[in-house]
Amino acid sequence: MFADRVLSGMRPTGSLHLGHYHGVLKNWVEMQQEFECLFFVADWHALTTHYDTPQVIEQNVWDMVIDWLAAGVDPARATLFIQSRVPEHAELHLLLSMITPLGWLERVPTYKDQQEKLSEKDLSTYGFLGYPLLQSADILIYRATQVPVGEDQVPHIEFTREMARRFNHIYGREPGFEEKAEAAVKKLGSKKARLYNELRVRFQEQGDGEALESAKSLLDEQQSLSHGDRERLFGYLEGGGKMILSEPEAMLTAASKMPGLDGQKMSKSYNNTITLREDEASVTKKIRTMPTDPARVRRTDHGTPEKCPVWQLHLVYSNEETKQWVRQGCTTAGIGCIECKQPVIAAVLAEQEPMRERAQQYLDDPTLVRNIIADGCEKARKLAGETMRDVREAMGLSYS
Repeated sequence: MFADRVLSGMRPTGSLHLGHYHGVLKNWVEMQQEFECLFFVADWHALTTHYDTPQVIEQNVWDMVIDWLAAGVDPARATLFIQSRVPEHAELHLLLSMITPLGWLERVPTYKDQQEKLSEKDLSTYGFLGYPLLQSADILIYRATQVPVGEDQVPHIEFTREMARRFNHIYGREPGFEEKAEAAVKKLGSKKARLYNELRVRFQEQGDGEALESAKSLLDEQQSLSHGDRERLFGYLEGGGKMILSEPEAMLTAASKMPGLDGQKMSKSYNNTITLREDEASVTKKIRTMPTDPARVRRTDHGTPEKCPVWQLHLVYSNEETKQWVRQGCTTAGIGCIECKQPVIAAVLAEQEPMRERAQQYLDDPTLVRNIIADGCEKARKLAGETMRDVREAMGLSYS
């Protein structure tokens, strides 16, 4: 029913590090070549856990957007915007909250996990309980078909799908729906109408998934149908009402393999990061002073690469020839730890160089970033406004 549209967002936590690049931004850069993409700064989501320190959010927002642009996210290919600049997110969140069972929110796995992890904060707030619903509103308002997530976020997408189904079930049964749907079928023309009805019967009576997909393809090709008739025919096809909100799919992305300077996962909370645009001297110093295999106290001691955090970085950055050189040199004490670190330093700096170059124009002229975001917010509001028009109409709120 809806063209492939990818939506993804990030909380503004300040300057991003190489873990963000390898875990998220590289995927974004690839996706923007293939899909219609919307990438947003989730500043309202930041308030669910940082409501008591809002003063850090604004600078974090601009730092993060510059990092996106530095990483290669292209505003000519993707729409970049800030969540709070599109107030329709909040309106849809409010309207969905009217039909959201409390138990659905309480059973989202990350709800209790986050409460335990952030036990120093008072998270017994309505905003924190409801953040999966705000997340659903973020997705549903753009009728996104694909949402890139790691495995731990799949329950959030399933929750969003449930909310779309619940909304369509409650509000999609407009008065005279069947009659309007039958009238819309006739508008397809006799040949296509007959095929649509055959495929609909095959799906509803036999559960034939191929028939469903064929019917959807048939409808996708009908350019002359009005938006309302298109929604009715998709809903009628599946035995429901109008398809007002679309159900997104989780687009599974591989977990970031980016290790930190101490061998643990790269994370600000572990203080083991290299930021995307960190200066060369700082990067060089951090890697040169990384801990290595504890067995290699002296240059002549033999080591085991698997016990060394630097080896984890070689797995990300080095080719097979370099990795063989490291393994041979480490296990035989043929090379010292400083020598071992040099190819990693060179590879990280080479990866960062184009990022620093791309970022410089935005640092020199901050209005460029503001303009990109202003344009993106305008595009996002247009899309969000179309969805909200249909939602208000379905809920009886489009008073004239």
